[in-house]
Amino acid sequence: MSERLLISARWVVPVEPAGAVLERHAVAVGDGRIEAIVPAAEAARRFPDHARLDLPGHALIPGLVNAHTHAAMALMRGLADDLPLMRWLQEHVWPVEGKHVSAAFVRDGTLLACAEMLRGGVTCMNDMYFFPEAALEAALQAGMRAAHGIIVIEFPSAYAADPEAYLAQGLEVRDRWRDHPLVSFCLAPHAPYTVSDATFLRVAQLAAELELPVHVHVHETAGEVARAVAEHGERPLARLARLGLLGPGLISVHSVHLTPQEIELLGRHRSSVAHCPSSNLKLASGIAPVAPLLAAGVNVALGTDGAASNNRLDVMEEMRLAALLAKTASGDAEAMPAHAALRAATLAGAIAIGAESRIGSIVPGKAADLVAVALDDVALQPVYDVASHLVYACGREHVSDVWVAGERVVRDRELVRIDLADLQARAALWHTKILN
Repeated sequence: MSERLLISARWVVPVEPAGAVLERHAVAVGDGRIEAIVPAAEAARRFPDHARLDLPGHALIPGLVNAHTHAAMALMRGLADDLPLMRWLQEHVWPVEGKHVSAAFVRDGTLLACAEMLRGGVTCMNDMYFFPEAALEAALQAGMRAAHGIIVIEFPSAYAADPEAYLAQGLEVRDRWRDHPLVSFCLAPHAPYTVSDATFLRVAQLAAELELPVHVHVHETAGEVARAVAEHGERPLARLARLGLLGPGLISVHSVHLTPQEIELLGRHRSSVAHCPSSNLKLASGIAPVAPLLAAGVNVALGTDGAASNNRLDVMEEMRLAALLAKTASGDAEAMPAHAALRAATLAGAIAIGAESRIGSIVPGKAADLVAVALDDVALQPVYDVASHLVYACGREHVSDVWVAGERVVRDRELVRIDLADLQARAALWHTKILN
């Protein structure tokens, strides 16, 4: 349960306003929300009834947002590596999914993913997978916030027989859970190469009626783009534009192979890109044009993709990679500086899923989704610039404590809500099933 708490830290990096670093400040938390940010010297006097937690060697940051993942695929981590995307999907992932994916698979796999993400400071994920209600139940068990994808794809699965059934079942889940404070939803058509025009038109209609974001893989590989031109006579993004899917609610996942005109189009529509650097590198998909996207006004958030193609659900690693790749790809050492990378890992993800009024920065009135990062490790000394350290020097192993809506879900690097022995036993059972 959330408590009335006063967290004093050596540094508070609120993300809003941009570039701010508050030294020796405290964050007051009550009823699951941020009440105030005050100088540490004044905190006890102003909030005498709050329990106190002093973190003299830590930075306090907003909870990280994983803007694109397939959480249940944690059960397929390392199953098929060193392959290009379509071979990886067609020869390995899709056959295993066809044989094993069920509500139980998704529940256990998602809980495994939540355990990894929470210990790495991720307090919210944008998930896309089958059996979204099972994923939702696992996230709530872990105490994690999530946007759940109402997935739709043309081919049948154990979850649904056709596009109409995918949408109907997903919308039923949304109706049951839409008022839960840790739960939100996105429409999640898988990709232009697996979704028809008719289904995309239906998704566009529902997105407008229900005010839901649309979460879709777009321009991940050069082969995908070439195939789209051959089959549809147009590039995938042009097709989505023709079908009415571009706008502030679009979360264009990967977006590696874009022309300058397509970058301008995404910026003009104020769309979001979920940049997944590790997955794109591992599958040899390419490097997304992050610097031009940011310059065009595109909201660039960070995702891990699934653990089967990454193989880590580590947003701190993605933050460092994103910053480094933006510099290399653009030839500009000033591209995506540390504060911009931290924003991509927090507030930009919140904007992508339509949750920026609730999460993504340390601002009074927002939910108390907070992460304490220990900077007193000898490998991190000295600290000249805390934002630089968070992006370029720290790893998820430096996350000590995590709060979601004011509830402490990681305490001194230990998960509070998840029985790790039980979870490891479940993972071992799935390992045996999948191998056999």
